Amino acid sequence: MNKLLTIILSALCSVSLAVETTVKVKESCAPGKPYTYKTPGGKEQKMEIYFPKNHDPAKTKVPGVILFHGGGWTGGTLDQFRVACAYFASRGLVCATADYRLGDKRTCVTDAKSAIRWFKGHATELGIDPNRIITGGGSAGGHISALATLNPGLNDPADPKEIDTSVVAYIWFNPAFAPTDSKDSEIDVLKHLKADLPPAIAFFGDKDTWKKGWDVAYANWKSLGVKTIDLQIAPGQVHSFFNKEPWRTVTLIAADKFLAKQGLLTGEPTLKPPATGESLTPAPEK
Repeated sequence: MNKLLTIILSALCSVSLAVETTVKVKESCAPGKPYTYKTPGGKEQKMEIYFPKNHDPAKTKVPGVILFHGGGWTGGTLDQFRVACAYFASRGLVCATADYRLGDKRTCVTDAKSAIRWFKGHATELGIDPNRIITGGGSAGGHISALATLNPGLNDPADPKEIDTSVVAYIWFNPAFAPTDSKDSEIDVLKHLKADLPPAIAFFGDKDTWKKGWDVAYANWKSLGVKTIDLQIAPGQVHSFFNKEPWRTVTLIAADKFLAKQGLLTGEPTLKPPATGESLTPAPEK
């Protein structure tokens, strides 16, 4: 009975996301297909994966997306990005959301690196192109997705060294870059900025107190000549604004258009902007 209920909920969620709508995106979706990507100390670390309808891994290799939930490095659940994963799957991508051990930022980054490597390493089984992987996340999840791909250190010795963690794009929902991270260079994004940053879209509310840390990193990236960051601002919004409607829909539409611009999606978003008129504002060039 539980299995049948999960199937029904998944189908309903897929339908609600695949059909053009206004702001009636579901607040949550049934879990994706579960996978274990590592077992440190005997504890399974999981990811859930959502697949496009009729996806055949033997015949199709599509871009893959892997997102990491927020929660201040001490909490959070996979539910945060289930709706986003289901939506991107309805648009033709294989999309995963992965957990990670909580409490220590170094360990969080190490696990994010392991999850990306596992995702790439199982590309044939999943029907994804390992050379077209997108990552990102919200708040703490945005932070660890950045360090997992930019910092060459903090690798799990058990991971396959021949698989790198490079990606072709980022989707960042108010990534939490903390000034206090400067005490540890391994988790300080500012210590690992590069001029060849892949294209990224970043969402922030203009009332988000975490934006100060982002602004420093953004300014440093720009000083390196980086022109690949599309910073989108939500007027009047605070931290984690993207978790609720109508902003969830607004950010998903923007992320969809961003991925299409990079050649990672085709066609137009299957969601419509909210009838209430909320919209993002591109950050002004300075």
